[in-house]
Amino acid sequence: MAFGSFFNRLKPGHTSDGSELRIRHTPLEDAYAFAIGCSMIVLGIVLLKTVGLVTGGVAGIALLVSYLVPLPVGVLFMLINVPFFVFAYLGMGRLFMIKTVIVSASIMALGVLMPLAVHIDYVQPLFAALFGGTIIGMGILSLARHGAGAGGTGVLCLYLQKTRGINAGKTQLVIDALIVGSSFFVLSGEQLLYSILSAAAMSGVMMSWHKPERYIGH
Repeated sequence: MAFGSFFNRLKPGHTSDGSELRIRHTPLEDAYAFAIGCSMIVLGIVLLKTVGLVTGGVAGIALLVSYLVPLPVGVLFMLINVPFFVFAYLGMGRLFMIKTVIVSASIMALGVLMPLAVHIDYVQPLFAALFGGTIIGMGILSLARHGAGAGGTGVLCLYLQKTRGINAGKTQLVIDALIVGSSFFVLSGEQLLYSILSAAAMSGVMMSWHKPERYIGH
């Protein structure tokens, strides 16, 4: 009985006394995760941009604005994020803000450089919506697991949850609905429907796999 209790306490993520074991990522692991996460986000944006769609979050805002002004999506992504860096600092701390600034700058740089490396002549809109939204979500998840964010609306939601007790998930859903809904004035009806699917795919990744209590890396 005593041995059984002892081995139960030795489950992954716990020490011999049953307390939580916090395993921190190394700077190299963080850099690798940032590179993967930013690349996924930019590739997803490229797919959506190719067929004229939007999605949720700051990526969706940047895409929507890119159809109205002649600026690269990556540049718009960074510019839109600037005000949200304040919320990153207030809501999540200085280190999180620094990582988020690095991520946003990396996404801007990759957004400018990606067309030089990848040129997509055709992508089926449904595939672009589902796959593009999914890999953007996976990219955001990669960043979140390493203590960073893509900035924007997600940071605002976390700030409101911390300071006002407003559920971040519900706030994000409302914001995403407003972003996609605003595209009604810019996109066709078909593009709007595909954009809704894209936002749902992105949110689905976060709702399914962003569960910090099941992840022991910090």
